[in-house]
Parts: sequence; structure tokens; C-alpha cells
Amino acid sequence: MVGVSGRALFATVILANLFWFATFYLTCSNFWLKIAISVLSLSLLALRIMPSGGFRFRIEARAVVLGIISAAILYFIFWAGQEISTALFPFGESQIKAIYARGLGTNMWMVFFLLLFITGPCEELFWRGFLQDRLMARFGELRGFFMATLAYIFVHIWSFNFMLIGAAAVAGSFWGIMYWRTHNLLSVIICHSLWSAFIFVIFPLIRFV
Repeated sequence: MVGVSGRALFATVILANLFWFATFYLTCSNFWLKIAISVLSLSLLALRIMPSGGFRFRIEARAVVLGIISAAILYFIFWAGQEISTALFPFGESQIKAIYARGLGTNMWMVFFLLLFITGPCEELFWRGFLQDRLMARFGELRGFFMATLAYIFVHIWSFNFMLIGAAAVAGSFWGIMYWRTHNLLSVIICHSLWSAFIFVIFPLIRFV
């Protein structure tokens, strides 16, 4: 049983777009705090409308190991991608710097905490655990994966930053495939949370001196 109507799924995607638009363009508050509040709100909504027992979350040692290893692999993919993209595209470095610039002036330990414990887990709870899972149940696993990944990429269009949209395509596909193959949110949450905390705070691809 799918358990969530197509109309409800579409409404959550529209709401996600409104949240992302507000995150990028409302000048009030801090960028990282806005994105954390946005995904926390979406995840609470998903918890409210998801059928009982619908989330696929199993605590397994192999899921923890997979999450840690996949975070390292994804970081390397982004490091290589940054090297290639800045060589190929004249605007590449400036757009990557613009992404990191959103965190300037913010206590980086606060950013680390938000990414590791709120933004990463809540994004996966909504995008993969709720939206992708329901779309795979309704339209089949392959089509559901593509539909959810396209929706994830699309919300990043509001940044009007080619490099960020490309990053969302790579990371969203990576996490979507992980969830599709494992059907376990734990490994995807660990991967997303560790990757984002390290790439934005601990070992950023570009440092501002």
C-alpha cells in the first residue's frame, strides 16, 4: 500500500521549493539556520503524514560502516569534481566560493552541529525516506528514484548557481542510489551528515584566507 496520495506528495515538493526559495532570498536570519529550519519542518511534516511503520530505518553495523565509507567516497568525488570543474569552467571557482561565502561570519561549530545533527538527517528523512520511498512504491523503484532525484535537483535551481545545481545532481543521485539499493535510511543519513559537515566545515574545498 502506498499510503500517501499523489496530491500530497506533489504538495510537499511545492512546499520544499518555497522553503528553498525563502532560504536563498529572504535576508532575515542566517543561511545555515534557515536551511536547518526548512528541512526540519519538512521532516516533521513527513513524519506526520507517513503511514505508521513506513520509514525504513534499521540499526545495523554494516549500515554504519557503509555510511562512513560512502561519505569518504563522496568527498573524494567532490574534490575531483572541484579540480576538474574549475579547470573547465571560467566561472567555476567563483561560484564555488559563492556557496561557501554564505557561511562567512557564522560560528563554524554551530554550522558543524546543524549539518551533522539536523540538516543532514532531516534532508534524508524527507527526500529519500519519505519522498523517494513513496514515489518508488507508487511508480516503481527506478522511476521513483529518478523522480525524487529530479525534485531534489530542482529545488536548488533557486540558487541560480550552476555549480550548486550540479553538486545537488551528483550528491542527490549518490544518496538516491544508496537508498534504492539498501532500503535503509541509516547509512544514507550517516553519509549525508558526515559529508556535509566535513566538506563545509572541517575540510572545505575552498578556504577563505
